[in-house]
Amino acid sequence: RQLWVQNQHYGQRFERRMVGGALPAPVPPAKWLFLEGSKDFSSEKMNIHVEGLVAIVIFYLLILLVGIWAAWKNKNSGVQEGTDRSETIMVGGRDIGLFVGAFTMTATWVGGGYINGTAEYVYLPGYGLAWAQAPFGYALSLVLGGLFFAKPMRSRGYVTMLDPFQQLYGKRMGGLLFIPALMGEMFWSAAILSALGATLSVIIDIDINMSVVISALIAIFYTLVGGLYSVAYTDVVQLFCIFLGLWVSVPFALSNPAVSDIGVTAVKQLHANQTAWLGKIESLDKWMWADNFCLLMLGGIPWQVYFQRVLSASSATYAQVLSFLAAFGCIIMAIPSVLIGAIGASTDWNQTTYGAIPPMQKDQSDMILPIVLQHLCPAYISFFGLGAVSAAVMSSADSSILSASSMFARNIYQLAFRQSASDREIVWVMRITIFVFGALATAMALLTGTVYGLWYLSSDLVYVIIFPQLLSVLFIRGTNTYGSVAAYFFGLILRIGGGEPYLKLPPFIYYPGWTMEEKVHHLTNEVEYIVMQRFPFKTVSMLASFLSNVLFSYLFKYLFESGTLSAKYDFLDAVVAKHSAEIMDKTTLVNKNIIGLNEMAPVKPRLSVTLAATFTRKETLTEEDDSSPESPSHDEE
Repeated sequence: RQLWVQNQHYGQRFERRMVGGALPAPVPPAKWLFLEGSKDFSSEKMNIHVEGLVAIVIFYLLILLVGIWAAWKNKNSGVQEGTDRSETIMVGGRDIGLFVGAFTMTATWVGGGYINGTAEYVYLPGYGLAWAQAPFGYALSLVLGGLFFAKPMRSRGYVTMLDPFQQLYGKRMGGLLFIPALMGEMFWSAAILSALGATLSVIIDIDINMSVVISALIAIFYTLVGGLYSVAYTDVVQLFCIFLGLWVSVPFALSNPAVSDIGVTAVKQLHANQTAWLGKIESLDKWMWADNFCLLMLGGIPWQVYFQRVLSASSATYAQVLSFLAAFGCIIMAIPSVLIGAIGASTDWNQTTYGAIPPMQKDQSDMILPIVLQHLCPAYISFFGLGAVSAAVMSSADSSILSASSMFARNIYQLAFRQSASDREIVWVMRITIFVFGALATAMALLTGTVYGLWYLSSDLVYVIIFPQLLSVLFIRGTNTYGSVAAYFFGLILRIGGGEPYLKLPPFIYYPGWTMEEKVHHLTNEVEYIVMQRFPFKTVSMLASFLSNVLFSYLFKYLFESGTLSAKYDFLDAVVAKHSAEIMDKTTLVNKNIIGLNEMAPVKPRLSVTLAATFTRKETLTEEDDSSPESPSHDEE
């Protein structure tokens, strides 16, 4: 979900020079949500602003009340249809309407990080609008998800994104794929909460830890009470808060005397240390730009928060429509952020209450949106905008917490350990894990300084590992667990091998075009040498993972079926045991005179009764079976 441009995340606070060469093109900053760990927004100690506190309380109460109301309104949803309570919590009884569905699908991407990251990149000298890839990247991600992934996932009645993996590759492989999926959701929640503390410090000077804990408790509470219904309805309020808060602020900021004409500054430099905000892509960075755009476009698909919305739609067609509407919403919601970033790039900060030194030189580029609202707008407009944005950030954390608990309760607890677990038991497991995962995300936000780096790396792993596996399990006939395991570790090694400078993880694979560069800290003049990977190694790692899945699957299938490898070595039960089970199913039917021998050809491979009931709802058992990789049309050879 919020993958953003991740060109090694070195941090705007550093000057960077290529060793033995010319000055390289700038690299995106390390933090783009708000400002990790920044407890003091300005050099002056701020007093508690009563107006800001009132705005925060009002918006937080609004979010909380909407979440509780949604839970009460839909407390009996799915009961008449016989839907399990656990499934209702996970996918909302599969009756999310078009209006609420479009808003909650859009809010999957558009949150505090999205609007602040877009404004930051437009503002940053050397980047500009050309590097603000998220709006178009995520919009295309939603379009591709709607065209190719939403329909097969929804029509087969899955409950979580991991269901097709466990159905085809087994519970152990599903557990492996749960790891990067969980990491992405958990570290994203921690990053959101960490950013929230910095945002609140702009409005009111209160204890940051207390504000983060209160925000997390509110989000956890209404998620516990209402599940996806509460998350979906608060998403509607979240988008309205962002839209109104920013659009009300933009005209006041534009009319501030310190702001130059943004039409002129788009192509011309008027202020020192600030380039034209349209930006440009240097030829040296074109492959890096393309790598990160693919990361956004394709890596934005395999997230549980997206498929949770897809699977909650009332039909497969609705799921596609929701994806297309959300793509349009992503573009619309980015417009005020682009304007605010352009305003920041067109401001003579010496004429404002902020001071003569621009935000970039204070290492506060990623706070440009709240800075513009606070220093270029009247106080009452500023507090309204900042209050709306902070409430939206708080609301953004709930989706990831619910997604992580849904995958654990269903794919790990129920399918891997307790297949006979009752619905009530699964509900309680979900409630416990919502609280536990929420507490862990809060603790990481408060205690660790590397939560952003961990999230960057886990987001890459979702793209490199889960996306090619999702392609294989939905569209490639004949892939099996052996190919899936090989793909998992190929992708993992190739991505980790490229290193992660923000985590100080050195590379052990030096891809073509790498350069050694140094970064110099503005304040301490510390010099650190880093390896810059300009090769699109993330996308190459993803493709290698996909190809290894196909190749190793067919290799092991040939080795076992030809007798080259004995059946006793099929320790994953992925080829021989599966084939034998299908033959046994058909033989049993013949021996019991249920069918005749002349009816053997059209018999479909049988899932166990437990798995059939687990993975597929009754009304969708026969819907679009022909599109399944394991359907007879795929197995006839």
